[in-house]
Amino acid sequence: MATLRDPQRGCEWDLAQTSATIVPHTIEEAYEVADAVERGDPNEIKDELGDLLFQVVFQARIAEEDGLFNLDDIARSIADKLVARHPHIFGNESTRTVPRDEHWEAIKAQERVDKGALSAIDGVAAALPALLRAQKLQKRAARTGFDWPDILGPLAKIYEELKELAEASSENERKEEAGDLLFAAVNLVRAYGINAEEALRAANHKFETRFKAMEQLAGPQFSELTLDEQEELWQQVKGRERT
Repeated sequence: MATLRDPQRGCEWDLAQTSATIVPHTIEEAYEVADAVERGDPNEIKDELGDLLFQVVFQARIAEEDGLFNLDDIARSIADKLVARHPHIFGNESTRTVPRDEHWEAIKAQERVDKGALSAIDGVAAALPALLRAQKLQKRAARTGFDWPDILGPLAKIYEELKELAEASSENERKEEAGDLLFAAVNLVRAYGINAEEALRAANHKFETRFKAMEQLAGPQFSELTLDEQEELWQQVKGRERT
């Protein structure tokens, strides 16, 4: 990386990058790791983890050039954090009086306070995918007691938001109500103990698989079929899944 960033003999593209410009690539590589793991291909997982590691090295090199920190500092930071978050393993705590998840969250909450957090929902990264961020915001709020006691609350909220979306009279209003509806849907899914991001990823995969199967059954003329004919193919594909 130092060679690639060398002003005299480095790569023009690598030299032009900043910590901000490579962030989209970092996010993309993280998703490609997740995709490789989902497919279960060890070679792809290895390659994608290498690509993700490169992003860490890249950021570290840029920071080192600016005199901020280096790769050793990054490794030391996570090592220190892991030790601090596991006092029952690395420290003197031989027993734990609260469940593991509560213990973990209490430690992380104290870390956020130490960094200057003023709100229970401070520190939820703004760059997260909107669905994942909605779930994290709701979970943080729930820890303060701001949550429905059962699924009836979020279920009723969805019906309320559906009605408000249907009654919205302007594009901006419809956009706002659509956001409220999606947020409420995440809340309902969370009430069932389901990870909304994982559930939607699975639904995307299922739709993709079924749609491609429909195209294979119909051949090149798929787009020329009527909606009823396409729906018939959809039901045929679903029926094959059940059998």
